[in-house]
Amino acid sequence: MNSKKIMQRFICLLLAMLLLSPAAAIKAGNNFYTYIYDVFGDERESPDAYTPQLRIIGTDLGIGDFSQPQGMYAKGDRVYIADTGNNRIVELLAGIENLTLVRVIDTFKNGGEDDTFSGPNDVFVTDNGDIFVCDTENKRVVHLDKDLNMIKTLVQPVDETYDASQEFLPTKAVVDESGRILVLGRNVNKGVMQYSPEGEFTGYIGASKVTFSMVDYIWKKLSTKEQRAQMEQFVPTEYNNIALDKDGFVYVTTSVFSEWDLKDDKAKPIRKLNSMGSDILIKNGDVPPIGDVQWGEGGGVKGPSKLIDVTPLENDIYYAIDRTRCRIFGYDSQGQLLYAFGGNGNTLGYFTNPVALDHIGNDLYVLDGSRNNLTKLVLTDYGKQINNAIMAYQKGDYDLSADYWRQVLRMNSNYDLAYLGIGRALLRQNRYKEAMEYFELKYYGRAYSKAFKLYRKEWIEEHIVYFVVGLLILIIVPKTIKTVKKVKREVSEE
Repeated sequence: MNSKKIMQRFICLLLAMLLLSPAAAIKAGNNFYTYIYDVFGDERESPDAYTPQLRIIGTDLGIGDFSQPQGMYAKGDRVYIADTGNNRIVELLAGIENLTLVRVIDTFKNGGEDDTFSGPNDVFVTDNGDIFVCDTENKRVVHLDKDLNMIKTLVQPVDETYDASQEFLPTKAVVDESGRILVLGRNVNKGVMQYSPEGEFTGYIGASKVTFSMVDYIWKKLSTKEQRAQMEQFVPTEYNNIALDKDGFVYVTTSVFSEWDLKDDKAKPIRKLNSMGSDILIKNGDVPPIGDVQWGEGGGVKGPSKLIDVTPLENDIYYAIDRTRCRIFGYDSQGQLLYAFGGNGNTLGYFTNPVALDHIGNDLYVLDGSRNNLTKLVLTDYGKQINNAIMAYQKGDYDLSADYWRQVLRMNSNYDLAYLGIGRALLRQNRYKEAMEYFELKYYGRAYSKAFKLYRKEWIEEHIVYFVVGLLILIIVPKTIKTVKKVKREVSEE
């Protein structure tokens, strides 16, 4: 082969490398659809826990395109979409493999007269069919019966705790079993607004506390008048979404915080509020429930996850969706990350601007406010094994739970949580030594220490007789020997 041909091949190879390199450069974070974090906080590829089943747009339903939809509610076999730009609520029937149109709600009766929505941001439906709509641009929450007759409206609170200079722009609402109505509003940073079943404002719950550290104090002393004024503008965080779990606890999300607060565990992107508004979210996982823990850059995206919605399932697993990289994160009741999946893109299973997340059973629904579509995702066999293992453990069937976790390990030997799950199941069965072996495999130090203490206690209890007998022997035998020697000595002297 002459030098000319060698040079031509070299140039072709170089061009190919140059053409391919940009595509690789724009890839941010991981290169796979589903992943987990190991005990060291490193990303690990995982089998898919969820797979996208379908995606619909308004024209598929014969009602024209959705227009910047902002809210969604799913329950039973129905999915309700707040089609914000079209000033309507769209009700869908959720079948096993498809979504079909039930009705479009764009008018309702108000005192016998037709009334309409303006920029509705959210919708909630009670067990008896009552519909609550955050009619945002009309500055009200509309309460309708199932026949679309207005029952009442919730308006701006007439209360000294509400800043009257702020427009009342309700964005999200839920209703608990007692009839209490919980509302989030744009620019409201005092917590969740509460209304009585009769529609009277009763105060706030879950207000974020403003923290002030020694560093802040020193900075305030050294700063200029203008800088101090800027510091005084810091206010508690406002929530961006709200959901209820099966027990009536309130889940809220927030995406307004600094990266430093997130690193110092001061920011709480997901909160679980009790009736008093206290955060009771458990965070026992190796990584905190904050979405991504690695903030790689690429594709024009950087910084931490901005969680914009959460949905708790009946099995105490909850999911949150991230607007930054358009990923969904699943957590168990202890705050353990089960899996993360999704991403930014246009293909099925990816999103560009997710605005709402909800579920029916184990099926997840994601509303994209930019692409004006709704995506349904369903559990894979792998995801089912994980969920089944968690449910079996909750029910006290530890043998079954361990069996499910072993099935998970057959599919993914790198799934650290399965080792922890088997170890916890063995621990509940008082099989401490076996539990220690599983905890040791994946460096679960706290769990291993607990199992070791219990194993040591059990071992001592089982061998206490031998200890006592041995102690007695150590005490009696020398005395016996001493006595025998003394008797012999006395006999010999006689």
